[in-house]
Amino acid sequence: MTRTTRYNIILASNSPRRRELLGGLDINFSVRVLPGIKEGYPSHLTTEEIPQFIASEKAAAYNVAADELIITADTIVALGKEIMGKPQDEADAVRMLSELSGRTHQVVTGVCLTTATEQRCFAVTTDVTFRELTKKEILYYVTNYKPYDKAGAYGIQEWIGYIGVSSIHGSYFNVMGLPVQRINDELEAMNVFDADAK
Repeated sequence: MTRTTRYNIILASNSPRRRELLGGLDINFSVRVLPGIKEGYPSHLTTEEIPQFIASEKAAAYNVAADELIITADTIVALGKEIMGKPQDEADAVRMLSELSGRTHQVVTGVCLTTATEQRCFAVTTDVTFRELTKKEILYYVTNYKPYDKAGAYGIQEWIGYIGVSSIHGSYFNVMGLPVQRINDELEAMNVFDADAK
């Protein structure tokens, strides 16, 4: 069963996790990714503002047709005042996970829903707590899963999440990379779904 929508929905992400999550909303969508979009941000932004800014910059790179709705997103991991992006290499991934071990951090995903006439941007935050991870566990995960495309050097849906995450406060799917419950609510508010699709 697929809900019909008033727009052709486009997900601007190569992430297989985001594709899987958006598909869970029972809507048809296509994937369109433009290369070379920079993910920098001004230093004065707050933790919640950073991924929203990057998501809006991604959206600005697209020419949105009248019948299209583009979904752009960015996820960061914040440990105190430190913002963790994607690790540069194995040593950086080990460093990040060692810092996250035994502590609570925030996963923040910024999302922009953009049509030719309207844009809604928002951020969703989830608190994630790791138990104390051993050096052996960290090295096993980094060596076998190579989490170099993941903010904070981990995917909660992978082995490290199974054995290391002791508690979550907020959306699990947000930690995976897309707060689909909030996206569904915002799409409803934008009257994206046809009346007979509810």
